[in-house]
Amino acid sequence: MNVNPQAAIHHKCRELIMLLNINLNHFPRHEKYGLCQELRQSVYGVLGGLVECQKKYHNKTSLTKLDVRHEQLRVFVNLAFEMGYFEYEHHKRARAVAEALRRYTAVSVLLNELGAMIGGWIRSLRFTPQPE
Repeated sequence: MNVNPQAAIHHKCRELIMLLNINLNHFPRHEKYGLCQELRQSVYGVLGGLVECQKKYHNKTSLTKLDVRHEQLRVFVNLAFEMGYFEYEHHKRARAVAEALRRYTAVSVLLNELGAMIGGWIRSLRFTPQPE
């Protein structure tokens, strides 16, 4: 079965958005307009970047921007884990460290898969001659 690579990357990003939003709804209330908002804007920025890259004819610059947005998202997710926010449930620190690690790992796996897909897309453009 042939899967359109652009559709696959779009689907992976939507999976990440859904999983991340579930976790963000449990983060501490004091981060609602802080790190939570940055994480949401970053992940939506990645999705917007994907749409932009899919619609542009020459998209080397757009893919570079998408790669940067993805890396910013990775940094924010790692920061949230380091600050212990994956241990929160209903805005209170209630989860075991092992459960927090499991949730963080699930988000990280999707984030890494998305990054690998973006990297593959960038590499494919390096070896494909672009029409003038």
